[in-house]
Amino acid sequence: MKPLRIALYQGPGGVPSSTADSLAALAAAARRAADGGARLLLTNELYLSGYAVGSRFGELAEPADGPGAEAVSRIAAEHDLAIGYGYPERDGDTVFNSFQLFGPDGSRLANYRKAHVFGDYENAHFTPGRELVVQADLDGVRLGLLICYDVEFPEAVRAHALAGTQLLLVPTALVRPFEIVPQTIVPARAWESQLYIAYVNRCGVEGEFPFAGLSCLAAPDGTVRARAGAGEDLVLAEADPALLASSRALNTYLSDRRPELYGALR
Repeated sequence: MKPLRIALYQGPGGVPSSTADSLAALAAAARRAADGGARLLLTNELYLSGYAVGSRFGELAEPADGPGAEAVSRIAAEHDLAIGYGYPERDGDTVFNSFQLFGPDGSRLANYRKAHVFGDYENAHFTPGRELVVQADLDGVRLGLLICYDVEFPEAVRAHALAGTQLLLVPTALVRPFEIVPQTIVPARAWESQLYIAYVNRCGVEGEFPFAGLSCLAAPDGTVRARAGAGEDLVLAEADPALLASSRALNTYLSDRRPELYGALR
């Protein structure tokens, strides 16, 4: 099985003036990603709306099959490229912080609602999701979906590894001074649970939120295969199933577990 080439789109910086602007920037990034040979383009948390919009989340939220989703589906099909993007999702009167994935043919592959909602700001605007392990397949690779704070819980990442996830997609909106997350925690999660993690952050300053950037692809062997800086960027990297298989054979955390001893973790 050949490696899966991924594009991590860290941008654009600042609060988008409209969903239309976010979609235009996404179309441009999709063109660059496709030209670079990528099969999967990933954006950051709440990409369509922006993060620092506060009370406007209610008006900007849309259903999983809303107009934003239709536009992303068209962009994916136009460029023969899978696209994962963050957005505020409305389901009746409830608003979730969600991440949706479309395939290269424009079909919906998965939709995930953030389970671990962070801090007073997010808790004021979003309801936590109730399903932790959401997966999809692309070119023979099993993808898993989490959002930002979720990846900081080892239990969440391990649950994905045990369910067969090979590449974990994590859009995020991480602020300074918590650079330890992409620099240390994300590579450690990839190592301890033996999978790839694509971590895609926001950049620039939005209101009171100074985003850290530093998007990365962390590999199961403990290395970081690609890293963005602090500003707008699009980086390309590959998740190689052969490397994953050899790393899991060498580092046997998953097979050496003794879950009968872990009851206190519940």
